[in-house]
Amino acid sequence: MTRGALDGIVVVDFSRVLAGPYATMMLGDFGADVIKVERPGTGDDTRHWGPPHDSAGVATYFNAVNRNKRSVALDLADPDDLLRARELVSGADIVVENFRAGTMEKLGLGYEDVRKLRPDVIYCSITGFGRAGGAALPGYDLLVQAVGGLMSVTGTEPGDPTKVGVALVDVLAGLHALSGILAALAHRDRTGEGQRVDTNLMSVLLSSLVNQASGYLGAGVVPGMMGNRHPSITPYQTFETADRPIAIAVGNDKQFRAFSAALGRPDWADDPRFLTNPVRVSNREALCALIEAEMSRHGADHWYAVMTAAGVPAGPINDVSEAFAFARQLGIDATVGMPDGSTPQVANPIELSATPVSYRLSPPPLGGSADGCRSESS
Repeated sequence: MTRGALDGIVVVDFSRVLAGPYATMMLGDFGADVIKVERPGTGDDTRHWGPPHDSAGVATYFNAVNRNKRSVALDLADPDDLLRARELVSGADIVVENFRAGTMEKLGLGYEDVRKLRPDVIYCSITGFGRAGGAALPGYDLLVQAVGGLMSVTGTEPGDPTKVGVALVDVLAGLHALSGILAALAHRDRTGEGQRVDTNLMSVLLSSLVNQASGYLGAGVVPGMMGNRHPSITPYQTFETADRPIAIAVGNDKQFRAFSAALGRPDWADDPRFLTNPVRVSNREALCALIEAEMSRHGADHWYAVMTAAGVPAGPINDVSEAFAFARQLGIDATVGMPDGSTPQVANPIELSATPVSYRLSPPPLGGSADGCRSESS
């Protein structure tokens, strides 16, 4: 069996819910041995976040981010269990936690404590709002989307702020934590030196606002809601057709010329109102009205075929079931079966030619690895 990129790396994971568990699942997919520390009796909050549940009665939310891990149930308020936790971290290459700032320090499991036990440890902390004034604030994704500006640019119209349909900030925070951990591992490989990796949901969201944040910082523009429209590109949105909406993503003038021709209106590409993207943005309302009039003549499938043949980025609005089917049509294997035949999982989207990801362990039962030893299946 091919060794994973992180084979031999031990991760002790004190995180729960989504951001931390997403990061540690990715580490597990890359071959690391991940020991998930959970509260006895209840475990990770997401074990109880249902419906939906799989055929075995397990919350599918928990399943989404906890494969390739072993579960150890420890009560960190119990001296004996706390001692066991210290034994685990003393053998860890990586420790991940997402408690409120200061919690691990009170338990004697903070970075300075752990590095005395394992000097080259990489210790990753994920908080909601950092370690200063926001240390006491709870880091729930919905709250961060609200106070971090994302909801102010998401929705159909002012006065109707809308969260993204998944806990996107948590996922982004998990990915940022993962990249920090991998950078720290590379540094340790060169120098033998461990370090602390810190990130927080608020900073991750502000960074992930990218062009919207840059527009504010560089030009003083405070963005607002535009529905499915783009603030800087037109036409780049959804349009109604004769049956259902379709997404059109025209990113440059060449694509607009192809788009106009595909609609049967090549004259638009020479119209002074639509010659370049900046003037199209200025004349967005007039252009969009013309486009919708043309698109109402046929359904979404017709326009998808026409636009794709013309090299114009376009696609129907799929539900999740249709999205998986669409991926299969494109030859993308987006699902993977687990060794014990339990609920299928979404495949890791990263392909490594020399050290491919592996799916060794299904999401674990609570406390299923009470001895803390590496399981034979790993």
